[in-house]
Amino acid sequence: MKTHKPNATVYWIVTGLLAFGMLAGGVEQVFQISFAHEGFTPLRYPTYLLYIINIAKIAGLIVLLIPGLPLLKEWTYAGFFFLLTDAVVFHFVSGHDSFYYLAPALLACLTVASWYLRPENRKMIAINCDVHGDLILVAKKQKTHF
Repeated sequence: MKTHKPNATVYWIVTGLLAFGMLAGGVEQVFQISFAHEGFTPLRYPTYLLYIINIAKIAGLIVLLIPGLPLLKEWTYAGFFFLLTDAVVFHFVSGHDSFYYLAPALLACLTVASWYLRPENRKMIAINCDVHGDLILVAKKQKTHF
């Protein structure tokens, strides 16, 4: 029995929604739109941290959207997931309204879905060829078409 491969269209829709959400959140935090700062200030982190986080978000979006760089894509997905799940926990524990933690929770789900649905040419493959049994990751050959 054949297993059904996810459609590349679904991957790009999910990844596009993730990119839009991360970019929108980044823009509102960098330009200090009021509700973004209202949600961040009670967490008692310095506000300059918003700039660092959002530069990393934009760099991560670029890595996710361009072809190649499979190892960097893995790190980007991991970084997005940790950033978003931390945001969910911090806002929930701080007693914020559900809007403040539902948005990052949805983006965290989109991050996992995008990672899971990514096409084969955007994945790493594992090859166990070390004499000591250590796992070595190798990138699959990239095709230049989208």
